[in-house]
Amino acid sequence: MSVRTLPLLFLNLGGEMLYVLDQRLRAQNIPGDKARKVLNDIISTMFNRKFMEELFKPQELYSKKALRTVYDRLAHASIMRLNQASMDKLYDLMTMAFKYQVLLCPRPKDVLLVTFNHLDAIKEFIQDSPTILHQVDETFRQLIEIYGSLSAGEFQLIRQTLLIFFQDLHIRVSTFLKDKVQNSNGRFVLPVSGPVPWGTEVPGLIRMFNDKGQEVKKIEFKHGGDYVAAPKEGSFELYGDRVLKLGTNMYSMNRPVETQMSGTAKNSTSRIQESIVPNPLAKEELNFLARLMGGMEIKKPSGPEPGFRLNLFTTDEEEEHAALSRPEELSYEVINIQATQDQQRNEELARIMGEFEITEKQKQSTSKGDDLLAMMDEL
Repeated sequence: MSVRTLPLLFLNLGGEMLYVLDQRLRAQNIPGDKARKVLNDIISTMFNRKFMEELFKPQELYSKKALRTVYDRLAHASIMRLNQASMDKLYDLMTMAFKYQVLLCPRPKDVLLVTFNHLDAIKEFIQDSPTILHQVDETFRQLIEIYGSLSAGEFQLIRQTLLIFFQDLHIRVSTFLKDKVQNSNGRFVLPVSGPVPWGTEVPGLIRMFNDKGQEVKKIEFKHGGDYVAAPKEGSFELYGDRVLKLGTNMYSMNRPVETQMSGTAKNSTSRIQESIVPNPLAKEELNFLARLMGGMEIKKPSGPEPGFRLNLFTTDEEEEHAALSRPEELSYEVINIQATQDQQRNEELARIMGEFEITEKQKQSTSKGDDLLAMMDEL
């Protein structure tokens, strides 16, 4: 497991979250000034300097539920509110999109180009906000400094760590199904055409060498694909042509995107086990959340401007149906941790645990549109 994976996972998932929110804000005809405020507030929180400092520290990846809690807080960093069903759908779209991008990366190193594509698009959202733009550029420079010198082997380890994280996620996404890049069981279709990785040759030729390193024979074979040589390498600089299209905004054509659980037994079983089995890293996960969220500076809405609810479904009825039909064990809303004995020894853990318990009680009485993350207001 690579200890350099978390920043790439967080930034790419965050980029996908912003793509989805931007599309839904436009689809629901939210006034332009409100939509800009939502995206600006979320991006400003996401790239907060203290938060980035914590994020870039070498550390292991934590569970999907721990990371989901961070995105819950991030999505509610402005005047917009999502209810549980919409938040579930948002997270499903984020994770499946980035999983697809990691699977299709020609080289392990290209996951960095995917990240740069997300950051390039994020900068487009905030062109009129130079302060936030500076925050994103600082993160860009950190990425270049830290990841620019990593070896191919280190990037391969990062890619493996990401694929292990996404291993049992097989949620069907309408866009992927329509484009025939995902099967009905939720698994992705890997292409056998297109450009080969930069620095490699189109398959179809075997070269044989003698003990002196001299080429003595060539054998051609049919590879069954339709490959071409890569035109050029994507730019790993602050500005430049990334060449790779993975990580760009697939919602820019403004088409509706639906998700659906694949229903495979293996998927359900693994997710249920994650909910039930005591997590041996529970203490570390709580410490991680405490540090990470401590770096998030959430700006509470000021002035008379009212908040609004964003629906990731076409209608309220669809949203309510999704909330009722989603199996309880597949919901991310509760982090199941067994750390009771540590509460007295660690005040920070006790406080975070208490906040989670308060949320669980509030959830029964709050109506649609209320702040799902009220328990974190004091952080």
